Amino acid sequence: MKGVVVEIRTQMLILGTLVGLMWGLEVLDTFVFRHGLDTLGIFPRNPIGLRGILFSPFLHANFTHLMANTVPFVVLGWLIMAQSIANFIVVSLICMVVGGIGTWVFGASGLHIGASGVIFGYLGFLLARYYFDRRPSSGLVALFVGGTYGSVLWGILPSMPGISWEGHLFGFLSGILAAGLVSDR
Repeated sequence: MKGVVVEIRTQMLILGTLVGLMWGLEVLDTFVFRHGLDTLGIFPRNPIGLRGILFSPFLHANFTHLMANTVPFVVLGWLIMAQSIANFIVVSLICMVVGGIGTWVFGASGLHIGASGVIFGYLGFLLARYYFDRRPSSGLVALFVGGTYGSVLWGILPSMPGISWEGHLFGFLSGILAAGLVSDR
């Protein structure tokens, strides 16, 4: 029982630190840098935009954007972390890097920021995980995630101006890739 409590505290610490970092950066970006930090996002096919592959998931256009990303980041991130903290780290890095490179190569011109690419990566991972490991628990998680967040999959299509559907698409695809890479099979 003590090990479970330590595990949950570790999970809360990791997720809390990442969410705190996103919120702290948005406070600084809004009130100190006047949205100047947003320029550290992904600018497709521009060499300076490559730095955004690592920075863009932590940057948001405004507090509304950040609030919209916070809950799914925590819920989906925790569902991955409940399986394994190591998987959470690997999946997060794959989604940031592979999804970010896909956005940098194929994204529309302009700034791409926000955690939604990673969130779509988490979604792709959790939906595809059962395909790769065939564990009943992964199937139950996929059903829950599909039922709860499945409607956001429309976000991988070009439907709303100003929304990085490319970030969503390549995040989702990178999550599927991560599911295959961390599979025990």
